[in-house]
Amino acid sequence: MKTTIYDVAKEAGVSIATVSKVINNTGRISEKTRKKVTKIMGDLEYQPSSVAAALTGKRTFTIGVLVPDIANPFFAEIARALENNARKSGYTIILCSTDYQKEREQDYFDLLMKKQVDGMIIATEPKELQKFKNLESRDIPYIMFSFDHLELDSHVVTTDDVKGGYLAGRYLLDHGHRHAAVITELQRASGKLRLEGFKRAFGAAGIELDPDSVINSKSTFEDAKKAARKILKKENRPSAVFASTDLIAAIFINEARKAGVSIPGDMSIIGFDNTIYAEIADPGLTTIAQPIPELASYAIEQLMKSIKDPDSPAHRITLAPHLVERDSVKTLKNHEAD
Repeated sequence: MKTTIYDVAKEAGVSIATVSKVINNTGRISEKTRKKVTKIMGDLEYQPSSVAAALTGKRTFTIGVLVPDIANPFFAEIARALENNARKSGYTIILCSTDYQKEREQDYFDLLMKKQVDGMIIATEPKELQKFKNLESRDIPYIMFSFDHLELDSHVVTTDDVKGGYLAGRYLLDHGHRHAAVITELQRASGKLRLEGFKRAFGAAGIELDPDSVINSKSTFEDAKKAARKILKKENRPSAVFASTDLIAAIFINEARKAGVSIPGDMSIIGFDNTIYAEIADPGLTTIAQPIPELASYAIEQLMKSIKDPDSPAHRITLAPHLVERDSVKTLKNHEAD
């Protein structure tokens, strides 16, 4: 039989009202009583009804998280970090992966609103701003994660993608590479910004990136394979490649191996994100690291502020990336670079 609030109250020797206050984090209760009730709730595996809470206008202590592709290790690691931080605040997350599909994205927006989530963290980039305005009209606070939109007055937590792209370009230049290609997600703002930073680095060195050297690819296995093969089949192959995600970079390394191209002996590659793929790649992937723990911490912190105070001013938080050096970039001699 399912444990009820009455069972918790009886076991703890307190009133039902006291248990309710602990669940909803309201009223004046001693820390000793709060810990006692919380422990008994755990021992009895009591789960408060989020539906009942929503119907009474109370918090459901749930957060909706929308990501474009949970198969991308960056979003998988972000989801885990968000969940860990949410749990510290007494919240659970409902994770939705849109797989870049507009219809699925809309379905998840509708689902999360029906679930009466207390707030949302949105890492997808909706084509229609109306979806965000619907959230605002229903007073559902949200955080834009890993992207920004100047038309929306919301909290934003993201990485400085332009700087990250610049760091990647500068690193390749410092290692003698002048002929480079880029594989990036042009359908995402982050991919465009990383390309922009890379171009700035090369531009500062007096080198204009050939448009044919920029390959558009989603951060998926099939798209990344096609992009890698396109570069590997070039007659005049570049000496280095900048991949805008570690997933794309790891797939490039694998495709290069199949084609008999040595990394970094024949070609060098640098990624972006510093996910588990960068560590397990062979050779280890030099990459631009996003501060995943800090991004998740700030996102939950800002959302909690919005939930408690819906009128709190919006903040745009941009964190700096940094380079993690491994073994996927070779230093060229001057005559090899030209």
